Amino acid sequence: MFEVAIKESFAAAHLIRNYPGDCARLHGHTWFVEVGIYGEELDDLGMLIDFSKLKQIVRSYLKKLDHQLINDLPEFREGELNPTAENLAFYLYHQINQVIKKEWPDKKIALGWVKVWESPTAWAIYRRGKNENISG
Repeated sequence: MFEVAIKESFAAAHLIRNYPGDCARLHGHTWFVEVGIYGEELDDLGMLIDFSKLKQIVRSYLKKLDHQLINDLPEFREGELNPTAENLAFYLYHQINQVIKKEWPDKKIALGWVKVWESPTAWAIYRRGKNENISG
């Protein structure tokens, strides 16, 4: 099994609704996002997936978050998801996974995980479910 990953970043603010501490107040981070893909077969060039194409996909979603108040985005408005690192990982996983499946329907690859760092020492990860099949 091969596994490749890319890492990108964006800057954004958020606050955690109903949190009993400092994170309930508006604050910002330079967030880092890692995305891991795995599969069993390499293409004719010896690549599992083209890093530049994967980066392009990930950047298209991070662009929507960059220099934003994440709480103002439709997915994270009041009554919806709290913009925690965990929920950002979940959200990005499902958005990116849709594109991976559409972009490479016949390639035997899968989005394995999305890891979101909100600081150099704190991260959350959302992993592919055990019942999800590798596309292709």
